[in-house]
Amino acid sequence: MTGNGNNPNVTIATPPMNRARASGPILILAMLFVIASFLTWYFTWFGRELSDTEISKYLEDEKHPRHVQHALLQIQQRIERGDQTSKRWYPQILMLADNPETEFRLTVAWLMGLDNESDDFHRALGKLIRDSEPIVRRNAALALVRFNDPAGREELVAILQPYSVRTTTAGVVTSTLHEGSQIARGALLARIMQAENRVTEIRSPLPARVAKILALNGSNISAGGIILTLKSDEKSLWEALRGLALIGEAQDLAVVELYARGVDSVSDRIKQQAALTAKAIQSRSNFK
Repeated sequence: MTGNGNNPNVTIATPPMNRARASGPILILAMLFVIASFLTWYFTWFGRELSDTEISKYLEDEKHPRHVQHALLQIQQRIERGDQTSKRWYPQILMLADNPETEFRLTVAWLMGLDNESDDFHRALGKLIRDSEPIVRRNAALALVRFNDPAGREELVAILQPYSVRTTTAGVVTSTLHEGSQIARGALLARIMQAENRVTEIRSPLPARVAKILALNGSNISAGGIILTLKSDEKSLWEALRGLALIGEAQDLAVVELYARGVDSVSDRIKQQAALTAKAIQSRSNFK
């Protein structure tokens, strides 16, 4: 028997049509989520080829930094292929060299070194080598090497030396970092606690390793005081040594030879490059 409405043990099955109708909206939502995720990935993926129109549009889209960087990457690839069409965007690249956004300046500083026949790029790099951000100065210095311009030599030497991080405000230091910690650019280094519960955050201007902590957690520090020093990451060290192999001078030998001897337990790759750089500098010095 199938029972009736008075039997409490009777289970009334949901008709198949009703189940299909109930699951329909869920399937549509799931599909929309997948499509939205794909489109987000597709339009932010730097590997996606951009048309000339898209590159021009992206370079002007400063509200979306990833668009600007995507366009710059595409231009970089064209320059590396020797594609002369890349020159049409040089005026926009030069404008980005004056942009207040650090990410734009550091990217174009590197990109401009790829065309060492552009006088406009050379002049712009001469300005970027004096930028307020060390990461921009470093990229500019490396790019100037491609122009056989030694104007960035001191900046390359600075990469091999500890970088002092200072505070612009006085207060009590709070930090949980330890010496030897690896940090990315933009990572939080410390907070400066001021009067009336005001807080100033100190973030790393470079990818690096904490070399020495000078202001301990809980200590008082004055404006302009050094909180800690940073050691450059391996990639930066290697690039600086390669640059100095071409434009380094005899007075740079002392710091270069420290790396050749393995200061701070650097990798064999850095030691080998340092030895080659020292040899190149010595050769030029003897020739002079």
